[in-house]
Amino acid sequence: MESLIVTIIISFLATLIATPKIKRFLEGAGIIAIDMQKKEQPKMATSGGVPIMIGLLAGLFSYIFITTFITKANTNITLLFASIISVMIITILGFLDDINIQTLRNSKSKEKDIRVGLKQWQKALIPLLAATPLMIISAGQSMVSIPLIGNINLGVIYPIIIIPLIIGFTSNSFNMLAGMNGLESGLGMILLTSTGLYSLFYGTLEGAIIALTLAGALLAFLKYNSYPAKYLPGDSLTYLVGSAFGASIIIGNIEKFALIAFIPWFIEFILKARSKFKASSLGVLQKDGTIKPKYENKTYSLTHIAMRLVKKEENVTPLLISVETFFCLIAFIISRITL
Repeated sequence: MESLIVTIIISFLATLIATPKIKRFLEGAGIIAIDMQKKEQPKMATSGGVPIMIGLLAGLFSYIFITTFITKANTNITLLFASIISVMIITILGFLDDINIQTLRNSKSKEKDIRVGLKQWQKALIPLLAATPLMIISAGQSMVSIPLIGNINLGVIYPIIIIPLIIGFTSNSFNMLAGMNGLESGLGMILLTSTGLYSLFYGTLEGAIIALTLAGALLAFLKYNSYPAKYLPGDSLTYLVGSAFGASIIIGNIEKFALIAFIPWFIEFILKARSKFKASSLGVLQKDGTIKPKYENKTYSLTHIAMRLVKKEENVTPLLISVETFFCLIAFIISRITL
């Protein structure tokens, strides 16, 4: 437990130190995006997954060093390294997409961001390939517990089919619920903290290490990403968080908990599917400072519902974080009752 606490602290501090340095580097290199929901439309660094990955690696490598050479703890290092490789591959995918953001001027002389990077099929395929390290070591257990169904032994189907599907779905789905200052990092922190604590008490230590270490890094990044943001998360952050969540539930053997805790993203997936995954989660800034969805009579995201309820961007994120906190509490309760 002491080693895990040290790991989280190191991850937090490393991210806190690295973020402003990476921010200056990215802005100097022109890897920036526009905060479209602000009147001034400020430009700032994007790709928050870079400093968070630095923090995650610093924390995990510190844990491996401490438990290998000092405490001699019985930790499955193979699981940790397989998870690190999978998460790094997907983070690189997100970074490649982030560096292909370009700022153009439309006919009304207003700037906007466009993506000219990876195609949708590439974003769906690469996470499946990134799951290979976890597939090779047969991470997790083939016996899974599904709410309302019970225990099912999936055998070889689990490593060959279920693992890549989990990694692919969590990484891509987490990327869909985004667009507000502090939303992705805030939701990720709540999701991973809950996942890590549940895995620590009722799953495996390795699953808790991945989730809680990343939660520490996200907490540090929130200093720069909370409203009004000074650093935008980009796809590198969303893919990193989604894939790390997938890895932690696989090696933590807590699929039942994860199914409930991830309900907001299941809902988001369904809403986005109604638009054939073309709708934006962003709102349109009004003259009075409020924001409203781009689609008058359509709802394609949970952010659209939140915008209609609380009107202002700075209130959307706390509302959705509260919703996710509720589902995490429900996941704890239901998972324990049906254990």
